[in-house]
Amino acid sequence: MSIRSAPVVGGGDADLWYALQVRSNFEKVTAAHLQSRGFAPLLPLYRSRRTWSDRLKTIDLPLFPGYLFCSFDINKRLPVLSTPGVVKVVGAGNRPIPVHLDQIKALHAIGEAGCPAEPWPYLEAGQRVRIERGVLCGIEGVLIEIRKVHRIVVSVTLLQRSVSVEIDRDWVVPVKSALSLAVGKSAC
Repeated sequence: MSIRSAPVVGGGDADLWYALQVRSNFEKVTAAHLQSRGFAPLLPLYRSRRTWSDRLKTIDLPLFPGYLFCSFDINKRLPVLSTPGVVKVVGAGNRPIPVHLDQIKALHAIGEAGCPAEPWPYLEAGQRVRIERGVLCGIEGVLIEIRKVHRIVVSVTLLQRSVSVEIDRDWVVPVKSALSLAVGKSAC
């Protein structure tokens, strides 16, 4: 997976990340427009092999079709909304809701790690795990197994979408409760 983005930072209200709904198949163009306007877009991509009648081609596709993420001050959102391709800021009614910074950091870490990733259906239930070793240390998600390959699913709650990343099962430990996390926190 590759990621087009600015650095992920935390801080005040100006540093909050929002999900933007964009025109279909316009994610890359919209991200480029936002970046040229001085904003910090985050467009998680994955590699997919497509077969045409005469050839096989590998292309980069958005992990969240129709969406990208952007860091901006919500009180100054008009330049974002007037960007070509932007439909709206995702939220409840007319109230934009920021994406949790931990979820943005997890998406960024997955992209930087270079692990094979793919879109995955949103999961409500399942065993939550935390990665204790490797390049994705500290990431939490849901552990699944497909054809004897272990994967962790990281979800973006606001969009009700998820990403599945192949991992080594030895890297993960179950997440039990907030109290046990504070007591048994490992150093990544």
